[in-house]
Amino acid sequence: MKILFTGGGTGGHFYPIIAVAEAINDLTREEHLVEPTMYYAAPDPYDREALVTQNITYVYTSAGKTRRYFSILNFFDGFKTAWGIVWSVFRTFFLYPDVVFGKGGYASFPTLLAARLFGIPVIIHESDAVPGRVNKWAGKFAIKVAVSYPEAAEFFPKEKVAFTGNPVRRAALIPAREGAFEFLKLDRELPVLLVLGGSQGAQAINEVILDALPLLVEKYQIIHQTGAANLDEVKSRAKVNLEKSLHPERYQPFGYLNDIAMRMAAGVATLVISRAGSTIFEVAAWGTPSIIIPLPGAAEDHQTKNAFSYARAGACSVVDQNNLTPGLLVAEIARMLGDKTLMQHMGQSAHAFSRPDAAKAIAKALLDIGLSHEA
Repeated sequence: MKILFTGGGTGGHFYPIIAVAEAINDLTREEHLVEPTMYYAAPDPYDREALVTQNITYVYTSAGKTRRYFSILNFFDGFKTAWGIVWSVFRTFFLYPDVVFGKGGYASFPTLLAARLFGIPVIIHESDAVPGRVNKWAGKFAIKVAVSYPEAAEFFPKEKVAFTGNPVRRAALIPAREGAFEFLKLDRELPVLLVLGGSQGAQAINEVILDALPLLVEKYQIIHQTGAANLDEVKSRAKVNLEKSLHPERYQPFGYLNDIAMRMAAGVATLVISRAGSTIFEVAAWGTPSIIIPLPGAAEDHQTKNAFSYARAGACSVVDQNNLTPGLLVAEIARMLGDKTLMQHMGQSAHAFSRPDAAKAIAKALLDIGLSHEA
């Protein structure tokens, strides 16, 4: 059996694919099936180590991004997409997978189109409350459509939709609490704020955290994922801002938190401050209350809709970036941490929102369809 994965070049698309691949490998061992051959088609491999670990072969696909504003790059990217379609048709013909799994995004379009032309079964997964354009289109011919938010179901044919939640890798699913305080050199008596801006960081969140640092370190410890490209600037500014502070050691910036560090950070976090991408589902799995700051202007304004869907579940507080100030953030942190009943309710609601079996459900569907197509 051959399974072909495809998705956009972000962690929000890539790591759910890895989670599904993990589940496929688990199911084949449990059910004594022949191990499938898996491929990942995208403009870049994103994380080669993760692909190798799951026995996934990377295959290059050219794809151009269509911007929603005027840019000369749209002209050149049109050629990239055209070439990507031609190349994907040839590659798909020779690979001829039994099933294709699409995570959406511009990078998945050439492969999904090739699958449609050859009549290869397609399953797609939508991570956001409002689907992107590629998934809206692919939903018309996909056999199954898995969604992370119930609101997304209305954009697809009802008979195809399954509310699975978002696949989360094992490495990010379970917090590591044993020894985490010692490893991160944190005080067990002080609340810990975990600030996540995504793998690339979030400039607006970085700015407000830096401005609020002198007040925050008086009462809290902060683990801050800044984005690798931002780390040096954040460190230098934090050093200046904390020059007169009695507790500069309470602030710990990291460019990127690898799997082990993220699990430990999750294990000690009292409150998470995050964007509203796929990280929401990791935070939900941890059962940790959160302040969600959606990225304004994201495609289809999906981050705002994601954030409010999560808030309606009672799992978080939402702060609009346009209203975000150091004073407001400090006040909201104090309000939440000062209300034990609220924190307990948010933690329970986060757990209820989480669907830890999402990857397994999608993996089973892929194996079932792949086996029937292979036969």
